[in-house]
Amino acid sequence: MLKRQNLKNMKNKVPILAISLGALGMITIISALMFGLPIYNVWQQEMAGKAEMAKAEQNRKILIEEAKARLEAEKLNAQAEIERARGMAEAMRIENGTLNSVYNQYLFIRTLEKLADKGNLPQIIYMPSNGLVPVMDISKKEKP
Repeated sequence: MLKRQNLKNMKNKVPILAISLGALGMITIISALMFGLPIYNVWQQEMAGKAEMAKAEQNRKILIEEAKARLEAEKLNAQAEIERARGMAEAMRIENGTLNSVYNQYLFIRTLEKLADKGNLPQIIYMPSNGLVPVMDISKKEKP
């Protein structure tokens, strides 16, 4: 009979032991979450901050490279403009020094033809002139 009573007491103690271990486990888990989650959140924000800094640094490097490329392009455009100006100056020197008015008229007509081909020909009224004075009589009569 004593054995039966001990057996009953043991049976009553097992659920109490299981309940107390379960409660202890739950308290442990809750404590770990209470202390662990804030630490995890801080770590996560730190990692997000580092990622944001790396992204900003990369964007800054990209902007610097784009600015360098624009600067190089502007330098090349400036050199092209200088060469174009030299060519125009040389052409003007040749035209002013050696070309006659007939050739200048030819260049004017050729420019008009190019504009007409493009469809950008404005209305032009041509008035023959001798220097800056208009020629009123274009007949080639010789005066006696």
